Amino acid sequence: MTHGHHHGQHGHGHQHGHGHQHGHEHNEGLAELLELDAEVLHDYHAGIVAWVRGQGPAARIADLGAGTGAGTLELLAQFDGATVTAVDSDDAMLHRLTANAAARGFAGRVRTLRADLDTGWPADLTGLELIWAANSMHHMADPPRVLRDIRAALAPGGRLAMSELDSFPRFLPPGDGLEERTHRAMSRRREQDMPHMGADWDVLLAEAGLKIRAERRFEVTLTPPFPPAALRYAQSSLRRTRDALADDLDPADVEALTALVADDGPESLHHRGDLTVRAARTVWLAEPA
Repeated sequence: MTHGHHHGQHGHGHQHGHGHQHGHEHNEGLAELLELDAEVLHDYHAGIVAWVRGQGPAARIADLGAGTGAGTLELLAQFDGATVTAVDSDDAMLHRLTANAAARGFAGRVRTLRADLDTGWPADLTGLELIWAANSMHHMADPPRVLRDIRAALAPGGRLAMSELDSFPRFLPPGDGLEERTHRAMSRRREQDMPHMGADWDVLLAEAGLKIRAERRFEVTLTPPFPPAALRYAQSSLRRTRDALADDLDPADVEALTALVADDGPESLHHRGDLTVRAARTVWLAEPA
C-alpha cells in the first residue's frame, strides 16, 4: 500500500486511495491528478502549511505519503533552511518528486525514502522536528501503531501535523443530485476499502501518547473565472470517480458522468457555467504528551 496525500475521492491510491500496483497507466493518471490538485488548490495547501509554520520552526521534517511532492515543496518553501525526507512506497512518484524539487531549486534539501509504513517504521527516520501526514493516516492498515511510531520518531519538542479530509472535493452546485448519489456510493465503498477514514483521531492521537496542541478546519471554495487547470482537475477527478464506482452506480449516472468529463457535448464541463471546486479538511498539531 502506498501512502500519499490526496483525496480519497478518486478511489485511489496515494493521496487518493493508495495502491500503485494497478499499473503504469494508473500511476501516470494518479500522478497527473496529484499535480493538478497541487496547482489548483495551491493557496489552500499553502495556507495550511503557513498555519503549521506559525506554530513554530522545524529543521528536520518528514512528509509521509509524499506523492509527487506538493506537501514537500510547500514545506521546503515555507520552512527556511529545513530538510525534508519524502516518504512514499512508489518509486515513480518519488522520481517525479525529485524532478519537481530540482525544478524549484530544492534538490539539496530533499531526501527521498521508499518505504511502506504498513510493514514497519524506517530505522533511520528519527529525530524529526516535524512529521507531516496529509491525508495518509486513514490509508494505513494499523493507524494506532503508526501513530506510536511517529511519537517515537519525534525529537524533543517535535510535533506531528496531520490532516484528514472532512469531505471529498465537490465540483457541481450544492445539492446536485448526481454528485450527491456519487458521494453516497463513495461513502459505501470507503467503509469497505478505507475503514479508518473518519476515525476519531482525537482519541487515537491520545492513545498513542500524543497531545493535541491545536486543531483547525480549513475550507476552500473556488468559483469562476478558473485557470485552465481547474477544468482538467475536475475532469480527471470525476473520470477517476466514475471508473472506480462503475459497478456501484446506476448506469444512467455512469452515463451522466461520462457526459460531464467529455471534451465536448452540451453536458460537458466545458460548456457548463456552474463548475466550482469545494474541499475541506481538519488539521491537528500534536506533540508527545
